[in-house]
Amino acid sequence: MCYELHYRGFAGVDPEWEWDADLLRLRAELEAAFLAALEQRVDGGSDAAAALEALLVEPVPGTGVSHFLRDDGEWWQMRDYFAVRSIYHLKEAEPHAWVIPRLEGRAKAALVAVEYDEFGGGRAERMHSRLFADLLAAADMSPDYLHYLDRAPACALATVNMMSLFGLHRRWRGALVGHFAAAEISTGPSAQRMDDALTRLGAPAACRLFYTEHIEADAVHEQVMRHDVVADLLDRDPGLAADVVFGIQATDVLEERLGAHLLGSWRSGRSALL
Repeated sequence: MCYELHYRGFAGVDPEWEWDADLLRLRAELEAAFLAALEQRVDGGSDAAAALEALLVEPVPGTGVSHFLRDDGEWWQMRDYFAVRSIYHLKEAEPHAWVIPRLEGRAKAALVAVEYDEFGGGRAERMHSRLFADLLAAADMSPDYLHYLDRAPACALATVNMMSLFGLHRRWRGALVGHFAAAEISTGPSAQRMDDALTRLGAPAACRLFYTEHIEADAVHEQVMRHDVVADLLDRDPGLAADVVFGIQATDVLEERLGAHLLGSWRSGRSALL
């Protein structure tokens, strides 16, 4: 809720709360606890290239959420997944925009190029957040921003909170870049499995479009993030390497935690939503 004040705010809430000093002090305490928990769960290190290379190899056979949905998922589970992911996808790429003024040179130019694609290349109807809203509507779900907030489990909010934390703090610019690179590397293969799942389930074309868009776009974005953004950032400031690794590893920790919740719920025959 503290972070959302920096995005679209809440109806009936005075926008002055965004920079209220007492609320910012409270948020800082929450952030310290959140960061401490993440730091306890990652391996650490400073070899960003190795951390990114590890993401390029997927275990076979895979056991993640997209694998489950592709092979065995039912429509109600897919709708669960849409609701959970809507907390981020309806603001897709927005947390990452905060890092732009904190980068320089090739890293800045390349990240802006990726963001340009994420925001539809200048076409509002092609913005990835708009494509996800269209997906929700096609699935007979609400496309309204944060409509499913009260039903999303905490582990779903944690992934979005991590992005907001890294984006709002210049000190964590390396972690934000690491997170963004990790997301772009992993999204392409996952999107292909999601398209396979939706095809198997006979989903509307608008549901598939969101994922087919990511299959192609993220294959390019992955290269740009690794070779232009991360590489140039660390050439300019090698001291950020450990933060880049932290962003990569923290993303993996939170995604695994969310995946465990989703799969545990579904295999027990219950919804993953509150």
